[in-house]
Amino acid sequence: MATPTPTLNGTHTPLHFLVYGRTGWIGGLLGTILTTQSIPFTYGQGRLEDRASLIADLDAVKPSHVLNAAGVTGRPNVDWCEAHKVETIRANVIGTLTLADVCRERGVRVVNFATGCIFEYDREHEVGSGVGFREEDVPNFVGSFYSKTKAMVEDLLKNYENVCTLRVRMPISSDLLNPRNFITKITRYEKVVNIPNSMTILDELLPISIEMAKRNLTGIWNFTNPGVVSHNEILEMYKQYVDPNFTWKNFTLEEQAKVIVAPRSNNELDASKLKKEFPELLPIKESLIKYVFEPNKKTTAA
Repeated sequence: MATPTPTLNGTHTPLHFLVYGRTGWIGGLLGTILTTQSIPFTYGQGRLEDRASLIADLDAVKPSHVLNAAGVTGRPNVDWCEAHKVETIRANVIGTLTLADVCRERGVRVVNFATGCIFEYDREHEVGSGVGFREEDVPNFVGSFYSKTKAMVEDLLKNYENVCTLRVRMPISSDLLNPRNFITKITRYEKVVNIPNSMTILDELLPISIEMAKRNLTGIWNFTNPGVVSHNEILEMYKQYVDPNFTWKNFTLEEQAKVIVAPRSNNELDASKLKKEFPELLPIKESLIKYVFEPNKKTTAA
């Protein structure tokens, strides 16, 4: 039987998660993890921007926690948001804030899967310096409308003491056929840039997000594995473990800019706060090998 968890108003509620984002990649994975861990959960039926439907969900489920993996990233990529700004605002700003507000009224904590693509390397955080952006740093990347909306809502959510904001970056999983997987994306691109970045290994970090909810953690968290890895380093691993005949071509940021609508974020996030809470958290390259490439190993040379 699930152990009751204290809500913000001091009452104790049996552990039961209400999850938004059922049709999304992360939302689907969360359901799988909760099922594996035998934790009761229900997928939300309401739309985030529809306050009445969220209230109906909360009244029906009476959750101990809400996990929000819903929102708009754009298909096939964030360039979609540039031409659909109102739809992006409705989902990423109005929807997320409405959910946080409704949950606060009921004393329910929310774990919000956000993005770390709201920063870009600058003079104080140079490429290769090892100096990452911390949780309290002010976002400095406004190159895409998607990132603008995410930075706006993160700033506003700071005022909600019931919200735990997880800054996810360039998510990767062991499912190398999933089109949302960062590795799958770059193996299918004609050309790729080669820049070190902080990234999120979902196979390792999503179970941690469940534990964060159980610990009732709130505030902003850089939700990435410690350290950085470059596009070429990942593709070298892919070649070593998965396809020894794989080849790729690089191009510069200037060349990339000619084939995309909105600039992309490149940065390193300081994951020391998460590492302190979860000392077992692996550095990015070790996590890639353990959780992604070893399970997909097809070559004998690796």
